[in-house]
Amino acid sequence: MGCRGCELSVLLVDDPQIRQMNRSYRGIDRPTNVLAFGMGQGTPAGEQPRVLGDVAVSVETASRECSQWGHRVQPHVLYLALHGLLHLLGYDDEGSVRRARQMNAVLEELFLACGCAQGSL
Repeated sequence: MGCRGCELSVLLVDDPQIRQMNRSYRGIDRPTNVLAFGMGQGTPAGEQPRVLGDVAVSVETASRECSQWGHRVQPHVLYLALHGLLHLLGYDDEGSVRRARQMNAVLEELFLACGCAQGSL
């Protein structure tokens, strides 16, 4: 997947925080469940890890989604964080059904590798 020795920050935030990020960086004035912010391209010099970027997950939005869908919060937050990670690795689930299917297949594989299954949400 191209992320061996990489660094990733995961921020767990509330709706006002993610709404402000969504407004500032995407021009969308509402909360969302996850945002991913890449930190650039290239290979770092020396032994420093490559910094992939930041993933922000709104636990408040995730909790609300879980209430609506009957899911558990902790695995759903992990699922959203993995979704953001895949965006940082270059996967895209918007604009193409084929790309969305590919990303969702990899996401499910990662989720299973973490000891979770779609049914555990």
